[in-house]
Amino acid sequence: MSSARLNLAVIVGSVREGRFGPVVADWFVEQAQRHDEFTVDLIDLADVDLPLALPPTPPALDPDLPRPEGMAELTRRLDAADAVVIVTPDYNRSFPASLKAAIDWHYTQWRAKPIGFVGYSGLSGGLLAIEHLRQVFNELHAHTVRDYVTFPSYYLLFSPDGTLHDPEGPENAAETMLDQLLWWGTALHDARHTHPRLASR
Repeated sequence: MSSARLNLAVIVGSVREGRFGPVVADWFVEQAQRHDEFTVDLIDLADVDLPLALPPTPPALDPDLPRPEGMAELTRRLDAADAVVIVTPDYNRSFPASLKAAIDWHYTQWRAKPIGFVGYSGLSGGLLAIEHLRQVFNELHAHTVRDYVTFPSYYLLFSPDGTLHDPEGPENAAETMLDQLLWWGTALHDARHTHPRLASR
């Protein structure tokens, strides 16, 4: 591809009141901007109309199906993304329903794109949610990168102003994941444009 930066969508997956997700997402956006290879788009699902009930024909069978008007901007931003990072907690050993709804309402928007994860929770640091999300995105023909960022006992790791008490480890993990997203994002961007029919199947 050209020297243009890749479009990286960072999605805040939790929408519940009092969530910590925006703090983690803001921290990661700062890391992505410092990496200096991406144009970063922060997407907060709390700002999106996300019905849990899907239409009779799923998006996998009809990628052009009409979506709720309040979802149009989300769809446009996902279409524009070359790579995606999901910021998610663990809810009952998995990921939030809001995130599953956003995934299931779309199909080609994920296809042939790399997906990275930033997890946070009490004990697992979001790893249980991340493992489930890998299975979901693999079904959608996305590529989940190997490395991730995780914050176990996140409430002990961040200061009230959203900075980390000990940033070196998470910053190194973020840089590694961003490097992988850049490599896969560039390769898959070129492949989608060279072989668009395969990428849209």
